[in-house]
Amino acid sequence: MRWRTEGDDAQGALFPDAERHVGRGEFRGMEFLHVKARSIINTLPAGSHLPFRHTINAYRGCSHACSYCFARPTHDYLGLDIGEGFERQIVVKVNAVERLRAELDPRKWCGEPIAMGTNTDPYQRAEGKYHLTRGLVEELGRARNPFSILTKSTLVLRDADVLAEAAERTDVTVSFSVGTLDEEVWRATEPGTPPPWKRLEALAQLKDKGLRCGVLVAPVLPGLSDTAESLEAVVKEATAAGADSVSGGMVVYLKPGVREVFLGHLAETHPHLVPRYEAMFRGVNAPSSERRRVADLLAEARARHRPRAVAPPRPAPHRNPAPPARKPSPPAGEQLGLGV
Repeated sequence: MRWRTEGDDAQGALFPDAERHVGRGEFRGMEFLHVKARSIINTLPAGSHLPFRHTINAYRGCSHACSYCFARPTHDYLGLDIGEGFERQIVVKVNAVERLRAELDPRKWCGEPIAMGTNTDPYQRAEGKYHLTRGLVEELGRARNPFSILTKSTLVLRDADVLAEAAERTDVTVSFSVGTLDEEVWRATEPGTPPPWKRLEALAQLKDKGLRCGVLVAPVLPGLSDTAESLEAVVKEATAAGADSVSGGMVVYLKPGVREVFLGHLAETHPHLVPRYEAMFRGVNAPSSERRRVADLLAEARARHRPRAVAPPRPAPHRNPAPPARKPSPPAGEQLGLGV
């Protein structure tokens, strides 16, 4: 199995000794591939247009099974299937926490913000088994290193305590991806995720803990979640839940491989939309006119529903602090409720 880090620079390493573990119980039907990562903090190329430079992804593949997921081609690179294989074969970087502890050494690390959830969800089902994200949050908090998390999962509530503790020491933001509140669209396109209204309930609970939380309205799916009414509903409910920010409005983009998977699912759930997508997506992106239309609709909805919540004060990051006593993490084999 080939492996590479996020970005343009491949590690170029082979993992013929990746340990395969068959899922049992609530993980029946899944397979976990244990690998040892050479590094865990990924630094994006200098020319990247993304709003972050450094990322961490403890898992590859995602049981959320979002039909449009842009990360599916990472499985193809590893020689794995990007359809059901992406959803059922999860690569687990079992040494993620120890690697992060070493890489946060202030003699080597710049202390810049780190984003989690930029590729696959850090709180997908596997996290209920491996607790890697919880360990990463604990390490980042100890190091007073700013970080953000993007998730579709309510499992993040399990870690409300360590997130709140980290937020007392550094800048922490938790954001939920909510592209629609329509139950039929959610079930058809994100079948492995908690319902979107449950995500907003989780946001409200994290806000009660004093955490800064946002909502990313993305991706927007033409013909499914791109109407003014659909976007208005998400913004209204996100604001009511206490979101400090509501952003997004990006129309889905379909890379090669993802396009085939998405259109295959669409042919089963909404066959009448397939010709529209084939005509609209001549390349990766929808036409600029469509992207502007959706962005304008979201901006109008945001103007009508401005967040009332006040973000908590941001602690000043400190370098090279004296680490507090370590708290024991849950046993690696313990399987918690997934909150879905």
